[in-house]
This record gives sequence, structure tokens and C-alpha cells, in this order.
Amino acid sequence: TRDYIDGEQFAALMDRKGIRRDDTVVIYGDKSNWWAAYALWVFTLFGHEDVRLLDGGRDAWIAEQRETTLDVPTATTSGYPVVERDDAKIRAFKDDVLAVLGDVPLVDVRSPLEYTGERTHMPDYPEEGALRGGHIPTAVSIPWAKAAASDGRFRSRAELDEIYGDFDPSGEVIAYCRIGERSSHTWFVLTHLLGFEKVRNYDGSWTEWGNAVRVPIAKGEEPGSVPEASGRR
Repeated sequence: TRDYIDGEQFAALMDRKGIRRDDTVVIYGDKSNWWAAYALWVFTLFGHEDVRLLDGGRDAWIAEQRETTLDVPTATTSGYPVVERDDAKIRAFKDDVLAVLGDVPLVDVRSPLEYTGERTHMPDYPEEGALRGGHIPTAVSIPWAKAAASDGRFRSRAELDEIYGDFDPSGEVIAYCRIGERSSHTWFVLTHLLGFEKVRNYDGSWTEWGNAVRVPIAKGEEPGSVPEASGRR
């Protein structure tokens, strides 16, 4: 079964890394922090309260000629408690998406060519094996990278408000990409920078949907409509 580790495994990982439950955890990475946002989202599944992104990630840090090191810190075990993963609030599954088609806004954060169906994976990146191209009907295309400035940092509040202005901050939104990593970036922007209250990340994303049997798929630049008997609620 493809899924995340359970509470016991997460606690053991945190314990090995010397992370305590009440620690402030700062995460950074490459690609304007999309993988870092994915890690932050997983931390949130386990209810770790104080976890943050380093704006701009590693690239911005290096561009500012800040100190780096090759040293690996020695961690002491932390006694991190076992807290079971809570998927309900911020994670969506395929059946959840099917149930709300046409009722809850969906945002496809992949590249435009992935959205239209001309590609099944992002350019210059490994293929995850999706059999069909296209997008989930009714999903609008807002590539994740629109929220990132040229230096990898997040855009200003005014710019983000303009990008995501068609969504209701108090309503539900579901974001997806190919395996949930790019959509974690959008989830972070909507949740932590714009204050949206009910954003979920569909981490099965196109790798699951594009291989699934009897799920609707739209192609082209338009969002498309909900077909009859789609499984919606």
C-alpha cells in the first residue's frame, strides 16, 4: 500500500534526528521549496505545531552568500511521542475528490501542458507512469510556480491575492499535481500565507487519477464539466 508512515514510525524518525515535539522545525530545499513544502505538509499530518519554511530555500541562502557547511550534526535521541497521523483536515483521497466534483473548487498546479493532456509528466522530470493525460473535470489551472518569484521566494501578499482571488478563503479547496509535492506548495500558500481555512492536498494526484479505472478526465485548456454518474455526492 502506498501511504505515509504511521505515528510510531514518525516518532522513531524524529527521535533519531533529535527533534522534540515542541521544537521549532525550519525546512528548506531546492525548486523554490516545493519538496520542503511537501515535508512541512507531512509534519502537519502528524500535528507538529511549529514547522516553518525558509523563504527562498537553499538557492536564496546561497545567493546571499550565507554560510554553508558539509558537517553533519550529531543528534541525541529526543523521546518524541507517538502521535497518530490525522488525514481528515488537510488530505484528500480519490473518492473524496469524486464525491465533491462540481461542488468544491479544484486547482491543478501542474504545468500547462500537463493540464491540457499534451504531457503526462512535467518537462525534464522522470515519468511516474500515468497512462492518460488531461486533468480532473472542473479543475482550474494555476501552476504552483506562479506563487514563486524569480529568486525562489514567495510573491507578495498583493500578488498572491490576485493569483488566487477567485477562491473563497472560508470555503473548501482541493489542490493536486502528480504525487502531491507541487500541490503542497500551493497548499502552503493558501493555508499559511493567505489564511484559507479548508484546503486539502490530494497527494494521489495525477499518478493515481491518470491510471484509475472509470474516473472522468478532461482535456484541453478549459476546466470541463462534471459528467453524469461520476460518483459525486
